[in-house]
Amino acid sequence: MKKVLFFVLFLISFLQAQAQVPDSTKQIDQKLLDSLQASIILDSVDVLPQALDIKGWLLLNESIMNELGGAVDNMYNFKFETAEKQFKSLRRRYPKHPMPYFLIGLSQWWKMVPSNITDTRYDNYFLAYIDTTITLAENLYEKDNKNLEAAFFLSAANGFGARLHAERKNWRKAAIMSNRALDYLQKSKKANGLSDEFLFGEALFNYYAVWIHEHYPLLRPILYFFPKGNKNLGLKQLQQVAFNGFYTGTEAKFFLMKIYANDAKNGASAMSLAQYLASTYPDNPYFQRFYARMAFTEGNFAVAEQLSTQILDKINRKVFGYEAISGRYASFYLGYIHQYRNRDYAKARSYYQQCISFAEQINEQESGYYISSFVNLARICDKEKNVRQAKQYYEVVLKLADSKSDAEKEAKAYLKKNRKVK
Repeated sequence: MKKVLFFVLFLISFLQAQAQVPDSTKQIDQKLLDSLQASIILDSVDVLPQALDIKGWLLLNESIMNELGGAVDNMYNFKFETAEKQFKSLRRRYPKHPMPYFLIGLSQWWKMVPSNITDTRYDNYFLAYIDTTITLAENLYEKDNKNLEAAFFLSAANGFGARLHAERKNWRKAAIMSNRALDYLQKSKKANGLSDEFLFGEALFNYYAVWIHEHYPLLRPILYFFPKGNKNLGLKQLQQVAFNGFYTGTEAKFFLMKIYANDAKNGASAMSLAQYLASTYPDNPYFQRFYARMAFTEGNFAVAEQLSTQILDKINRKVFGYEAISGRYASFYLGYIHQYRNRDYAKARSYYQQCISFAEQINEQESGYYISSFVNLARICDKEKNVRQAKQYYEVVLKLADSKSDAEKEAKAYLKKNRKVK
């Protein structure tokens, strides 16, 4: 039971992935991205396992890699229909292998990512493909318990299934699948020396096992009963997978980007990865808005403005995946830029009101962007000598802002100063 609890919390913690943004360098540097790749320490790879029969392992099949390269890229670029046609073509040729079902399931997962996994429209499709992946992988593993590719898919499919069940608060199902994922992760790690695809799960485990220890002190007694993580090794392993993994490379870059931005406080590396992902997959709303967020936070307003304008345009054109969450980010950034850089208060007001509308569509009235939009609208009204309207906005801030926050202090001070204005 302790193992179940641990792995559920492990999965939930890295899913909820630290919300802060970096505050260091302002440079987007392709050379830095190249240096990350050059710095990979390859001696972290396990010794090549002996006496393994890899016949029939699709993960190691180079012709299939060549065939699916475009499909994987299409998936991450949100060209799902095109990607899934190729995955289904693979399924027709290998109907008893878990890999094509897992890829189609992963495609359903990425349809949910822009909503921060709140969009439930794809749950049934995703779970159906995950269940089929598990069934077929179990069949292979039961026939040959040295089939570490089957163990890999059992670990990955159970892990993804647990993640969705945890998001939906189906705790019992999440616990069961988490337990299975950890068991098969330990078994499949014997193949780490064969391919970087197998290393991905261990990399996440190594990093986030320590991360939980650092951020959840109450869980430390439980962690005592499990294999020790190694945060530095996990980070190096993720780097290795990011730049060498074929199927898992983009997933590894995705995690690395968030780790550098939030936990490692390495703004330059996070910016380079965000730039790479957004440039390589320009129609991926999550990558594009993360890059916009990074650029805005780092003070690169030219890039933030360009990306935010593109995001709003795609929302207006109803490009798949571009919805209110991305719109909330983009409209706030544009409001801020027009207010403080361009001094165009009319445009700033329009974008802040748009941000408020987007936030209300997704019930994010307590978010920082929502509250800050009201603060900035109040400031604009004050600049324009419209104290009455400014007070109305600050009244909203007072209701929403956390106690003793800067926003609450500002609202209180303004309302006190102008209490006689009706």
